[in-house]
Amino acid sequence: MIPPSPRQHILQAVTVLLGSARFGRAISIAIVGTAYLAFVVKNTMGWAGLIGIVSALVLLSAASLAVRRHELEWRGLLPISLLIFIGWSAISVFWTDYQWAALSSVMYQWAFAFLGVYVALTRDLIQIVRAFGDVFRVILVTSLVLEVMSGLLLDVPFRFLSIAGNLASAGPIQGLLGSRNQLGLVALIALVTFFVEWRTRSVEQPLATASLILGAGTVLLTRSPVTFGAFAIVAVAAVALYALRRLEAASRRVWQVVLVVSVTLGAFLLYTGRGRLVALVNARSEFEFRYDLWQDVLAASPDNSLEGFGWIGYWRTTLPPYIGIDPFGASHSSALNAYLDVWLQLGLVGLAAFIAFAGLALGRSWVLASNKRSVIYLWPALVLVVVLSVSVVESSALVEFGWFTLVICALKASQNLSWRARLPD
Repeated sequence: MIPPSPRQHILQAVTVLLGSARFGRAISIAIVGTAYLAFVVKNTMGWAGLIGIVSALVLLSAASLAVRRHELEWRGLLPISLLIFIGWSAISVFWTDYQWAALSSVMYQWAFAFLGVYVALTRDLIQIVRAFGDVFRVILVTSLVLEVMSGLLLDVPFRFLSIAGNLASAGPIQGLLGSRNQLGLVALIALVTFFVEWRTRSVEQPLATASLILGAGTVLLTRSPVTFGAFAIVAVAAVALYALRRLEAASRRVWQVVLVVSVTLGAFLLYTGRGRLVALVNARSEFEFRYDLWQDVLAASPDNSLEGFGWIGYWRTTLPPYIGIDPFGASHSSALNAYLDVWLQLGLVGLAAFIAFAGLALGRSWVLASNKRSVIYLWPALVLVVVLSVSVVESSALVEFGWFTLVICALKASQNLSWRARLPD
């Protein structure tokens, strides 16, 4: 018998490593951390550094999937609505006027989608929640430490991280996310994650309590009207799910219909009374900026209303039509509305695909959260409520951590409720 060569030994060792549970946990945490700290990486290492890290994670994830391909269940995992949406964004390269920019943006979108697929496919929901929770604790603690240094100890802004140093006046703070709205969004997702950790007892009680205080404190210090509005919506959703989970199955179906009608009516009333609501939360200046920006986006959209200008993700303000969208002369990288952004970039077809994808993800996760006994199923539903509600005034759901989180929640819901999972082998 011929003994294995050193090359074969190395190959076997690498294969064992890529297929191990420890590697899966480590790379999952690295992926989540990279998605949520993309802003910091870009501002410290540049786009080249971020693209290098993302590319390395994609290669490692692909190698891990190849090693574990026989033990993973793929059926019903990838929602058809997701495939349609990212497929439409990919073929927009053929009609856009900025093909190379669109191609790079599509590859960037697909990279984070692939990383989301890897995490959703290789980790159980409780493991995903734990990975997100560990990353969020690091992000929020580090954000507060930097705010203390900037606003109290040194009393100077950290401009390379967009930290204004306002902690001495109780905020608003920006932390590691670049703006109070983005930090507030992440803190709100973290608060949902810490709540689920506490209810499932997946971390020790003192750590769970401290994490909840950390998340709530960060939300308050952002002083973000956007975050406060999303917090109110997710609180109502959590109460509704709590009530639905306590009902009998027959009654639950009836109340689900009542809830859908109530939400539709409530959304209509909020829209008609949006002026008073904006004044109530003292967000008039932010709303006026967004309103003018949205008007410019709507003015640019009719020329390409069906197919859009082509996928770009983050705006390139040197390219048309983005070079002409400039309310108040302010610099911006999105339409500050995910739905309008999709309409601008991918047209009505892309908007319909995105709404179908997001709507199916929310519907499936909501059904799971209201019918399954385990509290862990609350996480995708409540996180999607946060991300999709904030998407009305931010475009975070289309890039980096928002897109990555949306894909994971959609995949975990599809994994449990997809009709394809019931097909025979």
